[in-house]
Amino acid sequence: MRDLVKHNIVLFSSLTGEFSHDPFVSEHWLVFIVSGFSEVFSPEGVISHPPGTLGLVRKNQLVKTVKKADGEKPFKSISICIDYQTLKRFSDQYDVKADGVYLGEPNIAIENDAFMKAYFNSLMPYFSQPEKLTPILAQIKTTEIIEILLQKPAMKNFLFDFSEPHKIDLEAYMNRYFSYNVPITQFAQLTGRSISSFKRDFTKIFNATPEKWLQKRRLEMAYFLIAQKDRKPSDVYLEVGFENLSHFSTAFKREFGVNASSIYAIYQ
Repeated sequence: MRDLVKHNIVLFSSLTGEFSHDPFVSEHWLVFIVSGFSEVFSPEGVISHPPGTLGLVRKNQLVKTVKKADGEKPFKSISICIDYQTLKRFSDQYDVKADGVYLGEPNIAIENDAFMKAYFNSLMPYFSQPEKLTPILAQIKTTEIIEILLQKPAMKNFLFDFSEPHKIDLEAYMNRYFSYNVPITQFAQLTGRSISSFKRDFTKIFNATPEKWLQKRRLEMAYFLIAQKDRKPSDVYLEVGFENLSHFSTAFKREFGVNASSIYAIYQ
């Protein structure tokens, strides 16, 4: 596995296994899949992205992604982090400002036109010679992709809306994203609250602390997947938000009085 991080540019290549990452996206990312494919999990289902996919992922959201090789072809991708500091410098230098709050989709498919193809082709040689991608070149290439994206009018608000997440419906959000394994502080940020107001609002709505409610909700989903969908415990614990199988098994036994493997055996 090779994960070459050159400041804002990540060149990833791997031939073996499946790889996932922290579901919390704190900055904008432009991702191009060179080979292999990725699967993006959401409450609506799983979407598979083949080679050639080019997408822009907005900051401050939760995204579950698994990267997979395709037989003898490695999973290979080029990801550009379009971070706040870079955008702020660009905004100040070139007087580019958002016209208003961005209200569009958080994840956008970008047309891989001639300009995008030329841009990503210019980065391909660095897979074999990463030392030549110097910090100055990485910064220049990040600035270049911002300018290319700005040729599309909708991109200005997407990139340059620097407003903080607004306060949103906490109950709906948590019921949608409970299976994402992120700290309580990030759930607070994503719902537009301080940690204290998040805990206060949460307890008022769910009559439980966030930690207790999340564990119970995740275990209930796991029970459903094992008993009704014939899923093995080893296949579901990550999906419902547990970090390791041992912790999941202990919590499951404590909650339901029976091992998860026993539930799986009963319904076979």
